[in-house]
Formats: sequence, structure tokens, C-alpha cells
Amino acid sequence: MFNRSMLLPPPPNDWASATRVFGARSFSIDYKNNCFEKDGKPFQYISGSMHYSRVPHYYWKDRLQKMYMAGLNAIQTYVPWNFHEEQQGVYNFSGHRDLEHFLDLANQTGLLVILRPGPYICAEWEMGGLPAWLLQKPNIVLRSADTDYLGAVNSWMAVLLPKMKRWLYTNGGNIISVQVENEYGSYYACDYNYMRHLRTLFQLFLGENTVLFTTDGNTDKEMTCGSLEGMYATIDFGTGERRISQAFSRQRRFEPRGPLVNSEFYTGWLDHWGDQHAEVDTQKVSTMLGEMLSMGASVNMYMFEGGTNFGYWNGADHDNRFRSVVTSYDYNAPLSEAGDPTEKLLTIQDTIRKFREIPEGPMPPASSKMAYGFVTLTMVGELNRLLDTLCPQGPVKSQYPLSFEEMKQFYGFMLYRTKLPRDLPENTALISPLNGVRDRAYVSVNGVFQGILERDVTLVMNITGKQGDQIDVLVENMGRVNFGSKINDRKASLHSKQTDILWDWLIFPLNIDEAIASGWPQSGMRRSTPTPIRGPSTGPVFYQGTLAPNGLAWDTFLRLTDWTKGQVWINGVNLGRYWPKRGPQQTLYVPGPLLSPTQPNNITVLELEGAPPHTRVVFLDRPQLSSTANLCCKQHMVKSPPRKQGWSSVFRKAEDNVMVLTVLMWFI
Repeated sequence: MFNRSMLLPPPPNDWASATRVFGARSFSIDYKNNCFEKDGKPFQYISGSMHYSRVPHYYWKDRLQKMYMAGLNAIQTYVPWNFHEEQQGVYNFSGHRDLEHFLDLANQTGLLVILRPGPYICAEWEMGGLPAWLLQKPNIVLRSADTDYLGAVNSWMAVLLPKMKRWLYTNGGNIISVQVENEYGSYYACDYNYMRHLRTLFQLFLGENTVLFTTDGNTDKEMTCGSLEGMYATIDFGTGERRISQAFSRQRRFEPRGPLVNSEFYTGWLDHWGDQHAEVDTQKVSTMLGEMLSMGASVNMYMFEGGTNFGYWNGADHDNRFRSVVTSYDYNAPLSEAGDPTEKLLTIQDTIRKFREIPEGPMPPASSKMAYGFVTLTMVGELNRLLDTLCPQGPVKSQYPLSFEEMKQFYGFMLYRTKLPRDLPENTALISPLNGVRDRAYVSVNGVFQGILERDVTLVMNITGKQGDQIDVLVENMGRVNFGSKINDRKASLHSKQTDILWDWLIFPLNIDEAIASGWPQSGMRRSTPTPIRGPSTGPVFYQGTLAPNGLAWDTFLRLTDWTKGQVWINGVNLGRYWPKRGPQQTLYVPGPLLSPTQPNNITVLELEGAPPHTRVVFLDRPQLSSTANLCCKQHMVKSPPRKQGWSSVFRKAEDNVMVLTVLMWFI
């Protein structure tokens, strides 16, 4: 039998007294009574997911307090490996990456922690949290007992896990359990040697008594490949599961005794560009949560606070086509992207109140919002005319285009430049067969924008020109695949052994973020910065402007009405991607502390296709995450030829072509 005392953590800032009351701190699985045991007593957790990497560190405490006041006694968080080791051997645990500070704030708030350190995490995060530098090994097999992969994993865990050991509940901290890998049963490798290695590694650094667990989807295949003796097998499912008892019966086939656990109970869902905004019915979430809690199950709600994929951190899916995840990770969660309590939170709180005492006191309020109004931007210049600023070290010369990974440019953009080998007086097909563009290519001839090649969407475009004309191909990494068999998602790897190809490339790895973070273009201190010009242009172009201070630095939402697609920086911080034309997301979240209440706030926009004539942006006091006019429609369907048609048909159908230029992009 479960009672409310099983759900109560020690009050905030009172861990010492908890130790005195219960004696030696302990957390374990009670197989006899089918529950967790904490300090010698039965324990059931009600948890919610929050990813510290998606919430600015100055808002961590606010979000944690709201989760605690909602009635949770635990939180669950991922540790993205690539967030802390972007460059191999260089570790960053400061600022927004200060994981131990996050754990400490949770501890002070009175929340236990369920830690999910990977090494793979999925999470709709870039490459599922795996660092892209792993792909510099051409034959590496990710998430397996591959020697190169395990060597990198060993080095990372030797840094991370010792930091985590002192935060274990049994050592005076608040981590009660640690997940090994993530939904491994959904991966094709099904490598038990890999999972055994991880189990040994985690036990080595955390101790053999630490509660290790796995999480897998609700199928026999996933549970079979994802579970392993010595790590407690848990399951995940959402409101689409009609019979809760049937789902838990699958867990029981792999864990006949012990607590029932739903490690990912989905309160919402993610969005891809071109999707409708996902919503999950509040009443269904609340009802199913109540049913699971009444069964004595421990439940983690994924997500409770979604947050934002700032910068380039969004992931992507690839089932029948590549689909990039949007910048917002609002997830239709109980706490909004901006951390505001929603009706869903209040309904969930009422459900939790039936099973445990809710902490006394008011729920912390929503953050203050401000509609700062319109700002008109001016054109700084076309990207291909700013290379001295954006790539001060100069280009790399190569007969063939090199991939992002080969260039050690793991995120963002690279520009590839070459010359036409002969005159093209008539429309000539520029082709990327084998679905080679990874992920979007913006093509110019002699500085004049010609059009776009897009992975799985547009594989052919026509160009004209003269021999010796300059071709620029700006390639955008839209985020690496984070789930499934295609996570070894190398970007813009170009190679060809065919005739009529483009050779002798200059490759510019663009360090746009560093340039903007150091004050460009507003500072005027960099080279190759033309006099700002009013008015729009087509192709990749930078724009800049300033938001005048008004004495307040409140949260706001940036809308780029009639703009097409690009990237935005505020005061040097990369907010992420915008793509209102495709949707569903229409606004970008701007945390208030990014703004200065007393100094002009710099706005920098890289528009990749075409800005509107008015070149205005507007700051609103509320988000717009859906657009019924921007559903996944016919214009977003794949434009490559049917498989039966073959590439020879494309060659024949190229309008009056005198030559077909082939840019073949694939991964060896």
C-alpha cells in the first residue's frame, strides 16, 4: 500500500535534518514490495523533465520552484555530451553549462534528481547529444562496442561521472537514480556488449549500489534490446496508450518484481518545420497521470518545462525524409517555453493533490512580458562579400568539397566557392543526386542569387553563366538527426568520380557567432563591412538594427513577419532559427536578461532567402507557435524524380541544357 508519506521529500534546505531523522541516506529498489525504498521507507516519485541546456541559467531557479510548487518531488534531466565537449578534449561546465549549479539549485528547492547522462540522449537535440567530432572517424559505429566510439565515451564519462558522484543521494546529494543510454532498444545495433560496457563504466565511477536503469518504448523488441541485467528496465508511453495496465504488463515481463515506472509520460510533443503545432489534450494527461499514480507507479512527465533550442542545438528526424526540429521546444508542456504556468499545469497539480500534500504558498507568477514594438533593420551586406569578417583566417583549398566534420566546422554554415568550367548560355541543371545536400544550399553565380537545393526536397536547379564565373554555395547545417539509424549525419560531404563536375574549391568555414559576439556589425571595427543600406535583397544577406532601451528588461517574443528563413542574434546571443514561411513557429523567445534596460540592444539577422520590402521586425508580449496557413503542404513535398524515372530522365528533361553540372554529395 502507498500513502502520502511515500511522496514527500524533505522540505527545501533541510537535507541535514533528513539525514538525522532517517539515519544513513539510502535509495534502492524494493523487489519484495514492488516499490522504490528511500531511507528505509517506500517511495514513489512524481517527476517532470526539464533540460538545463534549454533554459537560460538565470531562470533555472524560477522553473524549479514552479515545478516544486506544482507538487513534484523529483525532476529528470539529460546531460548532452556535445553541450559540454564541443571540441574534443575541451570541456565546458560554466555559465549555462554549469550542471552542478543546476543540481544544487534543485537540491535547495527540495527536488530529487533522476539523471540521464547518456552518452546518447535523443531529446530532439543535435545528434542526440553525441558530439559531431565523432564523425571525423569515417568508419565509426555510433552507440556500439566500436573501439573508436567506446574510447571517446570512456574519456567523457571519466570527466562527467566523478563530478556526479558527490551529488548521489547516498552521498548527501539529490540524484536518486541514473539512466544508462536512452531507448537503446529502438536502435538497430542491439549491441549487448556495448550496454555491458556502459554498465561496468557507470558502476566503476558511481558505485555498485547506485540505482541504474534503462528506458525503452512500449514494444517487445525495444524492451528486449534496450534492457540488461543489473539495470532496472522502465518503459515510456503517452496518452495514445489506451490500456495502462497492458503497457505496464510489458514492463513486468522484463521486471517481474519492483516498481512500475513510466520514465517518459508525454505531456505534449515536438514540432518540425512544416508541421502543425503539436498539442496533447490536458484532460487526457491529467486522467492518465491519476490512473498511474493510483497503481503506485512512479511517473516522470516529459516535458514539464520544454525550453528553447537556442543557437544550432535543434535535432532532426529522418524517417522517409529529413525533418528539422523547430527552435521552440515549448512541447505544449505544463510550463510554457517562457516558464509560465499553464492551464495544463494547474490541472496536473489538482491531480497530484489527490495523492500527496502540495507545498503551501502561491505558485510563482509568470514572468513579465513586454511588447517593445517595431524595429526597422538596415542591410549590412551580402554574406559572400563579408568573408574577411566571417572567415578571417581565409579559405581552405581542396579539389573536392570537404565536409563540415573534415573542416572541424561542426555547426552553422560553410561557403563553398569555385568557377564554372565552361560557358552555360542556356538553362543548365545543377544537380545533387543521391540526396546529397546536407541540409540546404544557397547558390549564387557572380554574386547573383540563383536559388536553393534542399535535402529530400529540391535536388535540381537551373543556372546559366560564362566560363570562369564564380559559383558560391552556402551550405546550412539544419541540425543532425537525433533518433534512429541515421544519426551518423555528416554534413555537406561532397565527392564525385563522374565527369562534368565542379572541381577546385575554396572552402570558407564561417565563424559568424564569434564575429557577432565581438560586436560586429554594429561596432564597425571589422573589415569588409559596407556602409549600411536600407532595403531588401535576395539570397544570404545580413541586416542589423537596435532596440532602444526603455528602462525595462522583460521577456519578449520576436516576430519576423514576411521574412523568409534565417538566424537571429540579440546582443551577440544566437536565438536560433526562424522560418515563418514554413511554420509552424512564428516567434522567437527572447529572455529578458538578454536585453539591456539602459543601452541600445543590437539585433543582427542573417536572412537566407529574401527579406520583405519593409525590413521590419516586431517584439510582442506573447508567443505565436502555430500558423494554420503554414501546414506541411504540396510546396514542401519532395521535388526529386520518382525512383523508376531515374536520373537519366532528369538529364533529358533539363531545359535546353548544354551540360549538366553535377555536385555529388555523399558520405564515404
